[in-house]
Amino acid sequence: MRTSRRSAVDSFIVMDVMEAARAAEVAGQDVIHMEVGQPGTPAPKLARDGLARAMEEGPMGYTVALGLPALRERIARHYGEVYGVDVAPSRIVVTSGSSAGFILSFLTLFDAGDRVGIADPGYPSYRNILGALDLQVERIEGTVANRFQPTVANINSGLDGLLIASPANPTGSMLDRDALGALVDACVASDVALISDEIYHGIEYEGRAITALELTDEVFVINSFSKYFSMTGWRIGWMVVPESHVRVLERLAQNLFICPSHASQITALHAMDAGQELSANAEVYQINRQVLLDALPAAGLRDIAPPDGAFYIYANIAHTGVDSRTFTAKLLAEEGVAATPGLDFDPVRGHETVRFSYAGPREAIAEGAVRITRFMKQFDS
Repeated sequence: MRTSRRSAVDSFIVMDVMEAARAAEVAGQDVIHMEVGQPGTPAPKLARDGLARAMEEGPMGYTVALGLPALRERIARHYGEVYGVDVAPSRIVVTSGSSAGFILSFLTLFDAGDRVGIADPGYPSYRNILGALDLQVERIEGTVANRFQPTVANINSGLDGLLIASPANPTGSMLDRDALGALVDACVASDVALISDEIYHGIEYEGRAITALELTDEVFVINSFSKYFSMTGWRIGWMVVPESHVRVLERLAQNLFICPSHASQITALHAMDAGQELSANAEVYQINRQVLLDALPAAGLRDIAPPDGAFYIYANIAHTGVDSRTFTAKLLAEEGVAATPGLDFDPVRGHETVRFSYAGPREAIAEGAVRITRFMKQFDS
């Protein structure tokens, strides 16, 4: 049977690494998981208990496509509490994870052939989803000087859209208010649609992350319950969009997804009130981050992107003389540490970089640091 040209997207390499790690564990190897950007903690207890009560009260059925009104109202209140921004609940669109948010955003804002700028290194599904929708990716080469983020110089009339992420995956770098404001102004001046990926908000170390909504209402903001709220497998997220686009998104969401999971929406609603447990999780990331920032440079991995937020260390391994796929395969085989090759995030330069996730338990990350240090000794000159 035939296969479409649009389906010819690259694999999501981290998922391949997860499978290799699983196979190693089945074979009896003890594996430290530093490959996947997934909290090692469950959904908050308050959220799990809230869902249990709801399941006793009645069935989980379809909700309206835009999401449970109570959840949309609670998300809107969140913007006032955290950022001091007044967002109407009517502008909130609950989605089946941030992935659905990207699909809905790209379909709403762009036509086939339109050009969308993304920074490399960046989340691989950005370019793969864009490609599957017949959109053109405008690669923006991130550098240490620009903190691996787009700058005003990258915005021109040839672009139809710009996708930014702060904190970013895989680097953890953030845009400060001035840098983000300059991008907002440049997008307005060049009629470029702006999408802001904010799924790592709440996991920050160098000051609070700025939401694009503090600077403009003419933006699509995408967020998720996967990271800060420890709900990756629940597949639930949200968008904040201009009022003018809500009905367009509603029609698309009705047809593509019907609605997000009812159970996940209820869990998410309660998770938003579990601040004490979520703050404790974030404190673990802070500790894990420092463990790696101390250990990896001492082991020889000194060229590290600025991890302002999220829970990743993105390190250059060019001096080892091996490419990132070989490096990570050897690290898994020899030391039982799973990490992700940089090729997942930057198809041009990613053979020289590796991403380590420190979202797991403290003991696991500390042990991972010991094993990486031992592994790196073979590259001492």
